Amino acid sequence: MKTVLLTAAAVIVFASAASAQSTVRFYGANGKSLGSATTYGNTTNFYSASGSRTMSATRYGNTTNFYSAGGRRIGSASR
Repeated sequence: MKTVLLTAAAVIVFASAASAQSTVRFYGANGKSLGSATTYGNTTNFYSASGSRTMSATRYGNTTNFYSAGGRRIGSASR
């Protein structure tokens, strides 16, 4: 019974961590918001100060692909 409960607890913790979302806000020298970036899984969406999505970046292994707000691939970077 203890094993079943521990396994269930581990599944819940990992499921919660996997669905976690991280948001960072960017500010200018004057203290006003420039925009934000929200990461979910391997994708980061960038938003303007008004909240509209400006672009996104998706990481696959060592390569990051960049996409316009309309979804068109606009570039990539590898390490």
